Amino acid sequence: MRVSYHSFHQPKCDVCKKHCISFESVREHLKGPLPKESCAKTFSSLGCDLCLKVFDDTDVLSAHESSCRLDPAIIPEIPAMLSLETCDMEVSSSTVADANEQGPEVVALDCEMVGGGSDGTLDLCARVCLIGENENVIFHSYCKPLIPVTNYRYEITGITEENLINAPPLKQVRSRIEEILYNGETPWRARILGGRGRILVGHDLEHDLWCLDMYYPSHLIRDTAQYRPLMRTNLIPHSLKYLTKTYLGYEIQTGIHHPYEDCVAALRIYKKMRSLSHPNFSLPNHRKDFLDANSSNSFDFLTKRELMNLSPDALLEMSLPNYKCWCLDAKNPMNS
Repeated sequence: MRVSYHSFHQPKCDVCKKHCISFESVREHLKGPLPKESCAKTFSSLGCDLCLKVFDDTDVLSAHESSCRLDPAIIPEIPAMLSLETCDMEVSSSTVADANEQGPEVVALDCEMVGGGSDGTLDLCARVCLIGENENVIFHSYCKPLIPVTNYRYEITGITEENLINAPPLKQVRSRIEEILYNGETPWRARILGGRGRILVGHDLEHDLWCLDMYYPSHLIRDTAQYRPLMRTNLIPHSLKYLTKTYLGYEIQTGIHHPYEDCVAALRIYKKMRSLSHPNFSLPNHRKDFLDANSSNSFDFLTKRELMNLSPDALLEMSLPNYKCWCLDAKNPMNS
């Protein structure tokens, strides 16, 4: 248990209750080339292909599938050209969430990259979108890269030279994004405690933040590319397109990539993972400080003799995963 990090947070087969390292492992267990026969038989008739849950009868399954399979996001009308003044107006407009006062606790970010350098392979951020938890657009802007663009990658980005002529510089766009994310909190406090800083959701956020030349605290980041239950069995990330098709039930990125569409997909995947119901494990009060300061495993506050006297179910109940389960965001909001 100490080495495997089995816990209630870990994905498991709904038939035989086997614990797996990721949902992809559960999927292989149920539907792979060599599935477990008894589990595969039950799942084929009573299982949901998206969330991998098994239900008591087909009527309940049908009702669940209608809510589990989502419709593609409808891309709103966003101005194709934003000047610096328009960019400021969009953030402070009363028609969208107030970025500093009434903004959502969770925001999703996506960037579209054009190419720089002599061969056009250097990623340069040219378009940014931020949405709130209810999928409303908080901020959207083209931005002018610091170095010349040599490949607009129009087939994928839909960005042309005209889009960037009057676009605000990257530094200005980054400043507006930081203002929204930190939500009036001082950066040092957000980096240590979270405070009023908002949870940032996205796919491969490390790359997006690097292209924005921006740092954001890791404990406030929820990256669908790096979340262990969503990764391959060998812990290699899936693409956002695959995750959307597999867990939400619809296709994205079938033509030109739109940052709003990618934001919505990442946000919906995050909310689906956050809504998973897992029991809470609470340590005795006199043990909490020791665990927080000296250990990442709940077994360390008991002696070997005490552990040997516990039942397997008791050991499972106190075991902790080696990642932060997103269900804890619903139980213990960062802003509380």
